[in-house]
Amino acid sequence: MAHTLGDRSRRLTDAAALLTPKGRRAAERFLFEGETLLREARDAELPAHEIFATQRAYDRTPLLREMEQDGTPLWIVSDKAARRLSDVETPSGIVAVASRRFDSVAGILARPGTVLVLADLSDPGNAGTLLRSAEAFGAAGAVFGAAGVDPYHPKVVRAAMGSLFRLPVAIADPACLAEEAKTAERAVAGITAEGGRGIEEVPGGAVLVVGQERRGLGAWQAACELSFAIPMRRHTESLNAAVAGSIALFQASLRRPE
Repeated sequence: MAHTLGDRSRRLTDAAALLTPKGRRAAERFLFEGETLLREARDAELPAHEIFATQRAYDRTPLLREMEQDGTPLWIVSDKAARRLSDVETPSGIVAVASRRFDSVAGILARPGTVLVLADLSDPGNAGTLLRSAEAFGAAGAVFGAAGVDPYHPKVVRAAMGSLFRLPVAIADPACLAEEAKTAERAVAGITAEGGRGIEEVPGGAVLVVGQERRGLGAWQAACELSFAIPMRRHTESLNAAVAGSIALFQASLRRPE
């Protein structure tokens, strides 16, 4: 039977604090929810420090019992307590705590493949989708703008569907990225709505900077040596950042680094 003793109130309070950026920074940990992500984390060798589960979820999920037997602390909590740890309307009844993992910008640039840069994107759904695309198209890793969404925001974690657990991630500002890219001799290419070269010319192994849908690259423009645009029919609104970035990542994956 699952361990239910101890100071669950304190553990729940500490875990609930991870729903905020401040709490995640202070503890250097984050929350993720549901059986699918729990399995993805285990397969990616991202250990769960502890798991909170309702009795109903525990009874119907063999994975929870397997992980408990392997030594992962597991707390049985009420439905009300499980809702405290969730930011979705219908909680799964399974919430895990794990350590945030960050790479260095230099470390990501040293790896083969395209590098994705999220230029201060604020929408967590777009950020998570771009991480999935980056992994799908063989990217070396992803760099989040320091002024953008937290890579471990619960919605980013959900939208990434496990890619965040496997893809190297770093945080940087435009000046840091430009300096590290120069040292690594990697071309930095901004994805623009118009005025750039055709996206089919994007070089393999480029550092691809994806900006906001309406504000574009903003302060990151200065870090971009090249710019590429996705051709669209007249009168079409700018593409969603996740769509534009995914197209660019796919196109870059077709070309070998020069």
